Amino acid sequence: MRATTRRRVRRLSLDGVERTGPDTLAGEQPLEIALSGEPWVVSMRTPGHDFDLVLGLLHAEGIIVDAAEVATMSYRGGVDPDGSRSFNHLDVRLAPGVVRPASTDRAVYTSSSCGACGTASIEAVTKLSRFDVAADRTAVPLTEVLSWPDRLRERQEMFDRTGGVHAAALVEAGGGVVCVREDVGRHNAVDKIVGWALREGRLPLRGHALQLSGRISFELVQKAHLAGIPLVSAVSAPSSLAVETADEAGITLVGFNRGRGCNVYTHPDRVLT
Repeated sequence: MRATTRRRVRRLSLDGVERTGPDTLAGEQPLEIALSGEPWVVSMRTPGHDFDLVLGLLHAEGIIVDAAEVATMSYRGGVDPDGSRSFNHLDVRLAPGVVRPASTDRAVYTSSSCGACGTASIEAVTKLSRFDVAADRTAVPLTEVLSWPDRLRERQEMFDRTGGVHAAALVEAGGGVVCVREDVGRHNAVDKIVGWALREGRLPLRGHALQLSGRISFELVQKAHLAGIPLVSAVSAPSSLAVETADEAGITLVGFNRGRGCNVYTHPDRVLT
């Protein structure tokens, strides 16, 4: 299973010149996840870092709080139409004593653009974090905040080849980029970041920031809150609910982070001018 594919295309332009040649496309495949032997969700994603994706999704859904609560993860057998082994079915076994709460029931399908898609109830959308993000007094200079989009962009290898994926970077305040993930779904990219941090035993992510390549939705702020991240920045705009959620959670929310300026919507004391 590859993260990208090649396809021959016909290139048209107003100058009357037509060309044909290969184009690289971002992969998008369904990942069917079974939880303790029971079907749970089918999520559209870009293949790669699937275990991190699942760990991050389980954490976001409140099923686990630590990677040790997952006993095993393994791909189930099967073949793709081309006869190659399929990596689109993943079995997750929870550790003894870890119970799947009934409130985590989801619909069968979640698209790559979804965050809360398929959640069983409105009440289940808002989840309480174990971490007091507001108490994290991490502060960074404005010059450092403005450098985050370029530092993410430098590491977007799949975007360079396809132009068709979102990206998220975990940045250590006063330090470097510690993890970058790309995916056709912006929520998936963040789940892959959080899943990696779970495996590395890094939660809560005090003293870190999440830099996003697109807009900021409520779900992305919620994922940051659940992981204990005090700063979230993006090159585009936040939604109204994202701003409200960040304000209540104690998260510094930065939008339109481009070039020489940005908008700080909540808790601006963490950005030092």
